[in-house]
Amino acid sequence: MENEGASMIVQLAWAKDADRDLPLPRYETQGAAGADLSANLADRQSVVLAAGARRLIPTGLHMAVARGFEIQIRPRSGLALKHGIGLVNAPGTIDSDYRGPVGVILVNLGQEPFEVTHGMRIAQMVVAPVVQASFEVVETLDETLRGVVGFGSTGL
Repeated sequence: MENEGASMIVQLAWAKDADRDLPLPRYETQGAAGADLSANLADRQSVVLAAGARRLIPTGLHMAVARGFEIQIRPRSGLALKHGIGLVNAPGTIDSDYRGPVGVILVNLGQEPFEVTHGMRIAQMVVAPVVQASFEVVETLDETLRGVVGFGSTGL
């Protein structure tokens, strides 16, 4: 089953000092949920993440997504499996009203230093709908079969 008509425009603007020869975020396959983001490093230099280190890696982009949506920044599974590279705040969120520079907070959970090179695909972005809730304080909550059992798991 295909949903050919589902699309949205995310507006992109280059940061002042960005390398504009790098590709824009892109879907690598027709069925991909996430579009890959590349490292856009100053002076095209690489950055080495020591084991246990974290660093904000610039993408060279600013983004605008429609109200009622967010952009989630997620790790790339290949970097996670092969090198232990993840995102500290996965998934990161770009709110519809944020217009600042987009960076990715990478963390090296591996045991070896990892080199982030200019143009490397470092994360993926997923556009997702957002629902804003109203909050109401009540005296009691409704009963469920699970109740208060099993914090952190179903407990069943």
